Amino acid sequence: MTRVFLLLFFSCISSAIQADDWPHFLGPNHNGHSAETGLDWDFEREDFKPVWTYGKGKGHAGPVVVDDHVVFIHQKDKNEEIVCLKAENGSKIWKHSYGVEVGQNFGIVDAPRSSPVIDPDTKTVYTLGNDGDLLALELESGKVLWQLKVGEKFGDAPTFFGIGSCPLLLGDLLIIHVGSDDTFAVALNKTNGEVVWKNQHEWHGSYASPIPGKINGEDRILIYAGGKTKPPAGGLVCLNPKDGKIDSSFPWRTSNPTSVVASSPVVCDNNQVFISEDYGKSGVMIQFDSNFKQRLAWTTEHLGCQFQTPIFHDGMLTGFGGTGGLMVSYDTQFERLHMDETFIKLTIPYNDRELAVNMGRGSLIWADGDYVVLGENGTLLRLAIALRQKPVVLSKAVPFYAPETWAPPVLSNGRLYLVQNEMGSKVICYDVRKK
Repeated sequence: MTRVFLLLFFSCISSAIQADDWPHFLGPNHNGHSAETGLDWDFEREDFKPVWTYGKGKGHAGPVVVDDHVVFIHQKDKNEEIVCLKAENGSKIWKHSYGVEVGQNFGIVDAPRSSPVIDPDTKTVYTLGNDGDLLALELESGKVLWQLKVGEKFGDAPTFFGIGSCPLLLGDLLIIHVGSDDTFAVALNKTNGEVVWKNQHEWHGSYASPIPGKINGEDRILIYAGGKTKPPAGGLVCLNPKDGKIDSSFPWRTSNPTSVVASSPVVCDNNQVFISEDYGKSGVMIQFDSNFKQRLAWTTEHLGCQFQTPIFHDGMLTGFGGTGGLMVSYDTQFERLHMDETFIKLTIPYNDRELAVNMGRGSLIWADGDYVVLGENGTLLRLAIALRQKPVVLSKAVPFYAPETWAPPVLSNGRLYLVQNEMGSKVICYDVRKK
């Protein structure tokens, strides 16, 4: 009888709690969603404190997690470092570093913006550095399996701040958005780095990452392109991952020569894809027909994202438009704005005072039934958002107060990871498993 009870008990526990890896930018399914459930989201509890922190250098790339391994890339002095930590306690497993040339543009110093990718099957880490250093390393040891210079092999792309588009792992292919005159995108054999296919397009490399999705029930790769060119040009490119053949492209780029394309495409329902920028044209929903051709479905002036990627969930497209902390949600079926919120009346206790909230260019993920939102100054919110209703703040905290908090939150195996990028840069880990 005792054995039966224990089996039933642990069965109930496992059905209530689900853990998941976060192997690449935007999570397991490239859409900012986590499948994890049964977690403790009370940010205001007394014991909501970091389990560990790890000091980092420059760069806006977020960490990725598989099993008990946390991997991130950053820049220290004139070196880029790839670091692997134990998720349990933040202790270093290995690091690999190499020299880079550090430049700047518009007063912004070049540093890694491309998050690593981990292959959960082969336990291989792939990183793309700011100068185009593409490396494949063993997850357990950090041993370099193969490497190449993207610019030397496929041509240099005209970028603003170096390379910042994340690699995409799709089956046996590692896909890179190069954006040079010679190569638009290239698919490499993930085992040895050999070219499987590559293609060309007149638009150049951006900071938006390639996103896989289903269009007309078939696999496609969606790339929002646009580099540092005069006149500026760019837009959404749809291609077939089997051979790299480009199906169609849709121009969406402002005439502003300093406009940076950095918000990744969002795959929605009914063969629709949303892209946005914050330099004049703002956001657009694109409709694909049965031949994979693109047309404009509708536009929005409110959801123009500089580099934040919105979340599509249950018919709602939610994100932060512009730089002023305006959170908006769109009802994609009826093509209308159903919520906007600045959180202007919200305050949070911080260092013995009430701190007014400004989410700025905030980011968000969807997990365990609601949204986890991180403001660009370190504000952390748990929000419930329902169609045609104002968001409800379920929990709130200010883990740190520092600018340029631009890497989205990462959730893996019951641990929440945040990146503080200024004023004592560090990776921070919280345990949100229920005690």
